[in-house]
Amino acid sequence: MLDRTYPAQVCSVARALEVVGERWSLLIVRDAFLGLSRFSDFQRSLGIARNVLAQRLEHLVAEEVLEKRDGGYFLTRKGRELAPALHQLMKWGDRHYAPAEGPPRLTPHRGCGGRVEGDLVCDRCGAHVRPGEIELVPGPGLAAAAAS
Repeated sequence: MLDRTYPAQVCSVARALEVVGERWSLLIVRDAFLGLSRFSDFQRSLGIARNVLAQRLEHLVAEEVLEKRDGGYFLTRKGRELAPALHQLMKWGDRHYAPAEGPPRLTPHRGCGGRVEGDLVCDRCGAHVRPGEIELVPGPGLAAAAAS
């Protein structure tokens, strides 16, 4: 992990990466957005070692990105604020690294059905879309992976 004192720089990106920059941490947050909350579900989804998962969950709880309640891990307001960043990262990945069949997940505008791209603007109605107005549905890349 990065040095938390950042002696040579004052940088919010570096500080944010200290919280969610480790790849498992961001994938745990992604899975929480997809509705997972139980330790066993995260472990099954990610294929991560139990001790590493426990450490990452503990870190995300300590940083108040997740909260532990009712036997599960749930996004806090702070965690939910990561939605636009995750959305943009996913769309960037779709543009540059999606399988040949297409993106693993599609992001229609809830109600309108238009496509919401990285700029969070609906391509059909032109509305600036908030994260709660975006659906996340399986795309052709996910279907192709499941079939193979």
